[in-house]
Amino acid sequence: MTVPEEAVPVEVAAEVRRRPALSPSRASDFKQCPLLYRFRAVDRLPETPSKAQVRGTVVHSVLEQLYGLPAAERVPATAHKLLQPAWAKLSEEAPELAGQLFSDGESLDDWLASAGELIDGYFTLEDPRRLEPEACELLVESELPSGVLLRGYIDRLDVAPTGEIRVVDYKTGAAPREVGEAKALFQMKFYALVLWRLRGVVPRQLRLMYLSDRQSLAYAPDEAELKRFERTLEAIWDAVMRAAKTGDFRPNKSRLCDYCDHKAFCPEFGGTPPEYPGWPEPDSGTETVLDRAD
Repeated sequence: MTVPEEAVPVEVAAEVRRRPALSPSRASDFKQCPLLYRFRAVDRLPETPSKAQVRGTVVHSVLEQLYGLPAAERVPATAHKLLQPAWAKLSEEAPELAGQLFSDGESLDDWLASAGELIDGYFTLEDPRRLEPEACELLVESELPSGVLLRGYIDRLDVAPTGEIRVVDYKTGAAPREVGEAKALFQMKFYALVLWRLRGVVPRQLRLMYLSDRQSLAYAPDEAELKRFERTLEAIWDAVMRAAKTGDFRPNKSRLCDYCDHKAFCPEFGGTPPEYPGWPEPDSGTETVLDRAD
C-alpha cells in the first residue's frame, strides 16, 4: 500500500484535472526498469512500505512542522515532542500501518526512538534557529519548452536576501555509495531544473543531508549542466510515451529486483503483468508522501 497524499484539498480533488507529469521518483523508476514504472505509475499496484520509509515520512513531517514554529522554539526537545503526534496523524490516515510495521514484535517506542536518533542527527548538521526557509515540502511544477511537464516536492527551499537559492533534501537512510549518490543527485538536478525554469535563477547550491550518518553533500549546478539534464528528461519522457502507446514497458532485471514488491507479476520471474489499462488520465504524476521521504 501507499500512504495517500493529496496535492489539493479533498473537497475539490474531483474537480481538478492534472496532466500526467514526470517526477524524480517516476523518472528514476523508468531508468531502473520500465516495467516498474508501469506497475507504479499506470497500474498503481499496491506496495507495502518498509519501516525505514515510514520512519522517513515521520521525520520529514517533524522537520516541516519545526520550521513552522518561531525560531527560538526550534530545538531538539521540541522536535522530539513532535514525533508521536506525527506518527499518530499518519497512522490515522492509514490505520493498517501499525499492524504491518510491528508484526515482528518491535515496539512503537523503540521505533520512535530510532526516528528520534535521525532528528538528533539533523541537529548536528545545522541549527534551524538560524534559518528562515522560504518554503518546506514545496510542490513545484514547470512545463519545459518541449511540452514535458515536470512535477515534484522539495523538502526545503532557502532563498537568501540577495536572491541566491539553496535546495535542501533530507535523506533518512545512510549516505549512499557511488550509484546511490548519482540517484540522489539526479533528484536534486531535477529540482534545480524546475526552479531555474520557474524563476530564471540557477540554484547556487543543492544540499543533501544524510541524517543517519550525519553527513552533508553539497553540489553547485550550472546552466549548461541543467540544459543537458533537460535533454535527458525529455529523452526519458519520449521513451515513456513510446511505451505508453503500446503498453510495452519492458523489464530490466538487476540486483534491485530483490527489493521489488511486484516480482510475482514480472515475466523475468515467471509472472504475468496485469492487462494493460491504457495510459492513465490526469493526476498520474502525483507522488505519495512515501515517495517524498526516501
